[in-house]
Amino acid sequence: MTLQSADATADTVAAPQFVREDLLQAARDRTGLSDFGDLWFLEPMDHYIAAANAEARLTPEGFAGQTEVIVKGLASRLRMVEDIRRHPEILEERLEVAGIILGLPRTGSTIFHRLLASAPGMTAIRWFEAQNFAPFPDEEPGNPAGRRAYAQAMIDGWLHLSPELASIHPLDPDAPDEEILIIGQMFVSTMVEAMTFIPSFAQWLDTYDQSRGHEDLKIILKYLQWQDPARRGCKWILKSPSNLPYTEVAARAFPDAVLIMTHRDPLDVVPSYISMECALYKLNSHHSDAEVAGFWFQRLAGWMKRFEAARERIGEDRFIDIDYRQVAREPLRQAERVLARIGVPIDARIEAALAEFMAGNTREQRPAHAYSLDRFGLDEPTIAAAFASYRERFIT
Repeated sequence: MTLQSADATADTVAAPQFVREDLLQAARDRTGLSDFGDLWFLEPMDHYIAAANAEARLTPEGFAGQTEVIVKGLASRLRMVEDIRRHPEILEERLEVAGIILGLPRTGSTIFHRLLASAPGMTAIRWFEAQNFAPFPDEEPGNPAGRRAYAQAMIDGWLHLSPELASIHPLDPDAPDEEILIIGQMFVSTMVEAMTFIPSFAQWLDTYDQSRGHEDLKIILKYLQWQDPARRGCKWILKSPSNLPYTEVAARAFPDAVLIMTHRDPLDVVPSYISMECALYKLNSHHSDAEVAGFWFQRLAGWMKRFEAARERIGEDRFIDIDYRQVAREPLRQAERVLARIGVPIDARIEAALAEFMAGNTREQRPAHAYSLDRFGLDEPTIAAAFASYRERFIT
């Protein structure tokens, strides 16, 4: 791949730069295909490239890693467009997205998502599918071994570079995970800023209509269902903290879905999430704790303000609220509340599946996640003031 270089003095090595056409061509070369379908994603892609080239301060390994993230997403798009050309029945798949989990990050949403998805009749995007949503060329139907191996290699690489991730987020190729991992490959989700420190892109993203990303997500969910016919008739459960600031986009895209909001005190959420972001940025760049904390504290507070206004416009009838403390005390009861709300009858089979999942997925099975406000130069009164209305309604 030909790379342009940033300005550099004679004594320094220029940082590599992303170039749109080089990335597109790398995906064409990988797949032997050329039709990306609708090219709407080029606008957010260009904004990402400009911000990453100016601000990201990627290490050589980080630049290579982010290049792979981009190219694999473009390759999946090429393969999907080709599969739809060959199999137009993909677009005829009947899709039911029954619930969308949102809320601040670090509110127990991952374990709750996986608990709900474990119920018979439910389904969710798996982590390996989020990394490569199109089958590899040599893949046998029903046996995505290559994609699973790719995902496991990613996890192994992440944990080698940032071991603390094992205590922060449970990584499993086959476990349900977030749709922003897919939407981020279209450059229109907060996953982009979560993996690359690009404040100017985050600011731009707040002004951009992300509905095209969700329209493509509908197609990708149909595509995943077509790949695995056992999912037909199942109810999809989506989940992403990225939905919080852009709740109305997700609500419009899936008008029949219940909006499931997970709640936890921001006094715990903010340092926990900043710790996670420090671990993620460590994979590809060098940024101080103070830089990361300064950006993400304000970002999370801004997300909540946007959400509070959106929830009022959407209306309370779309929402069900789940308290982190209640999930810790009675996870099965809280899961059954949601399942009943989305029309899944609770019977002995459902109860047994939920109990079996929880027996194999307790928090104690992973290392403890250590974090503190002091590490990030934050204090409780500052956070409490930023989230005052939210804490008054849902926490205190």
